[in-house]
Amino acid sequence: MNLENPQNPETPPGPQGSPPPFAPGQIPAQPRRVEPPYTRPWVNYALMAFTVLLYGLQLYSQQTAGADLPFLLLGKIDELISQGQFWRLITPLFLHGSILHLVVNMYAMYIIGTGLEALYGHWRYLLLYFLSGFGGYALSYALTDNPALGASAGVFGLLAAQGVLVWQNRSFFGGRTRDILTNLVMILVVNLAIGIMPGSRIDNYGHLGGLFAGGLFALMGGPHWQVRGGAQGLQMTDTRTRQEVLIAAVLVLLGFSAVVALVFLRR
Repeated sequence: MNLENPQNPETPPGPQGSPPPFAPGQIPAQPRRVEPPYTRPWVNYALMAFTVLLYGLQLYSQQTAGADLPFLLLGKIDELISQGQFWRLITPLFLHGSILHLVVNMYAMYIIGTGLEALYGHWRYLLLYFLSGFGGYALSYALTDNPALGASAGVFGLLAAQGVLVWQNRSFFGGRTRDILTNLVMILVVNLAIGIMPGSRIDNYGHLGGLFAGGLFALMGGPHWQVRGGAQGLQMTDTRTRQEVLIAAVLVLLGFSAVVALVFLRR
């Protein structure tokens, strides 16, 4: 994705069939690529490392204590959430049920999250991930009594945010917009379909909640680029203000908190 910009004003052509009359020793400037602002994505790596570490603790506790103590303390268990242990609407993001479960989610975070954090920045990416996870487990708490764990609620939020990013900035992605969005939709459909297959133990409510929460936050608070001129030429800047991002986060948090409160008061 780039926008090319000649650095010098247009030079009038020379005689027909001859090159433009550049001054002696002058080299015509090459078009410069205008890129969006990037941030080194260390937060995503830190989240992945912490998740792997916690899975190691799960395995260790199973071998030494005969029980998955991290899940008993942090997993999505509706009865305990209804007793006021609301941290269980976030902490299941860091727990997994098997090595395959862990590898699939960490691979998805690496592929999707690394690029998103580079464009979102550290703190906004962290908001996106935790709001997606909260939205996923809030909807799961509201619609199913089954215990749940895994980073997939956050991953589905990342998928939604990537789709919104491409759509809102489609003028920069150009002809690739349709292909990127088509691939994202196919990934979502396949994963949701797997969750409704007979015998599946996948929590699709958590996936849908993460999808909605991440998509809503991205729609209101994700990067929205414009190309602007400056002392160093054209630059691609994010026009979304910090206040807009915070308002988006608060609205998503309040919306899914209201869902939790309604269910909590009825149980």
